[in-house]
Amino acid sequence: MANLKDIKSRIGSVKSTEQITKAMKLVSTSKLKKAQDNIQGCRPYALGIKKLIENIAQSKQVSHSLLEEREVVSHATNILFVVLTSDRGLCGGFNNNVARWAENKSIELKDKYKKIDFYFIGKKGKDYFKARGFEPGEAKLNLAKEISYPLAKEIADEMLTLFKKDKYEEIHVVYNEFKSAIQQDVVCERMLPLKMADGEETHKYDDKDLIFEPHPAEIIEELLTKHFEVQMYRVLSESIASEHAARMTAMDNASTNAKEAIDKLTLQYNKMRQAAITTELIEITSGAEALNG
Repeated sequence: MANLKDIKSRIGSVKSTEQITKAMKLVSTSKLKKAQDNIQGCRPYALGIKKLIENIAQSKQVSHSLLEEREVVSHATNILFVVLTSDRGLCGGFNNNVARWAENKSIELKDKYKKIDFYFIGKKGKDYFKARGFEPGEAKLNLAKEISYPLAKEIADEMLTLFKKDKYEEIHVVYNEFKSAIQQDVVCERMLPLKMADGEETHKYDDKDLIFEPHPAEIIEELLTKHFEVQMYRVLSESIASEHAARMTAMDNASTNAKEAIDKLTLQYNKMRQAAITTELIEITSGAEALNG
């Protein structure tokens, strides 16, 4: 049974942990504000460039391999899942939710496709699959402290190269989409080929409605390259904001649990201390009575 010294030591240890979790919450709160501002600035541009490509594609004046739906043949199609997690933990279910979704999806589709590969962005996703006996696959580890556009461009270029070389018929990105400080949803988004919206969601143009300068092929090539870079940057930004939000919530819960543990240990300590004092008083009183008797 723990004595007073042990309990006092545990109280001190839990208090130290509480200070750390409170500090981590404050850091994540500060970073989350910056990440939210980044998303709010990135989303309109990412949506706008995609709408522009869709409208131009529907004009029928241009065509491009990245816009063409590839035939998905059972047991003959290769697909790639880009699994986006983080390099660090202490953020609740942020990493496991994404990795578990990708794992379950791969198991569900393994009999449908010829090959399902993974490309990991972040250490935690790769570790999750490696621990379960999956092929590690390619990975982008040791990410910078903050997501950068050059990093997004590098990843987007790799995805485009793999797709253009016909190594994969489809490339999907699995990540946490930021909704709010307390909600992050796992999303699987097809990046390649570009998924066109329904006709009702875009404007339809006749050939005479658009005048291209320079040649349409040059315009669509540059737009598509920029589009995939921007979309990858948006996805990375969504993930980093979700990570900070998840860590902020997790550290807040940890601080609350630490406080409750301190209260319980303090109560236990006071009870044991009171019992020890009472025992000492009884012994003193009994000794005094024995001497007087």
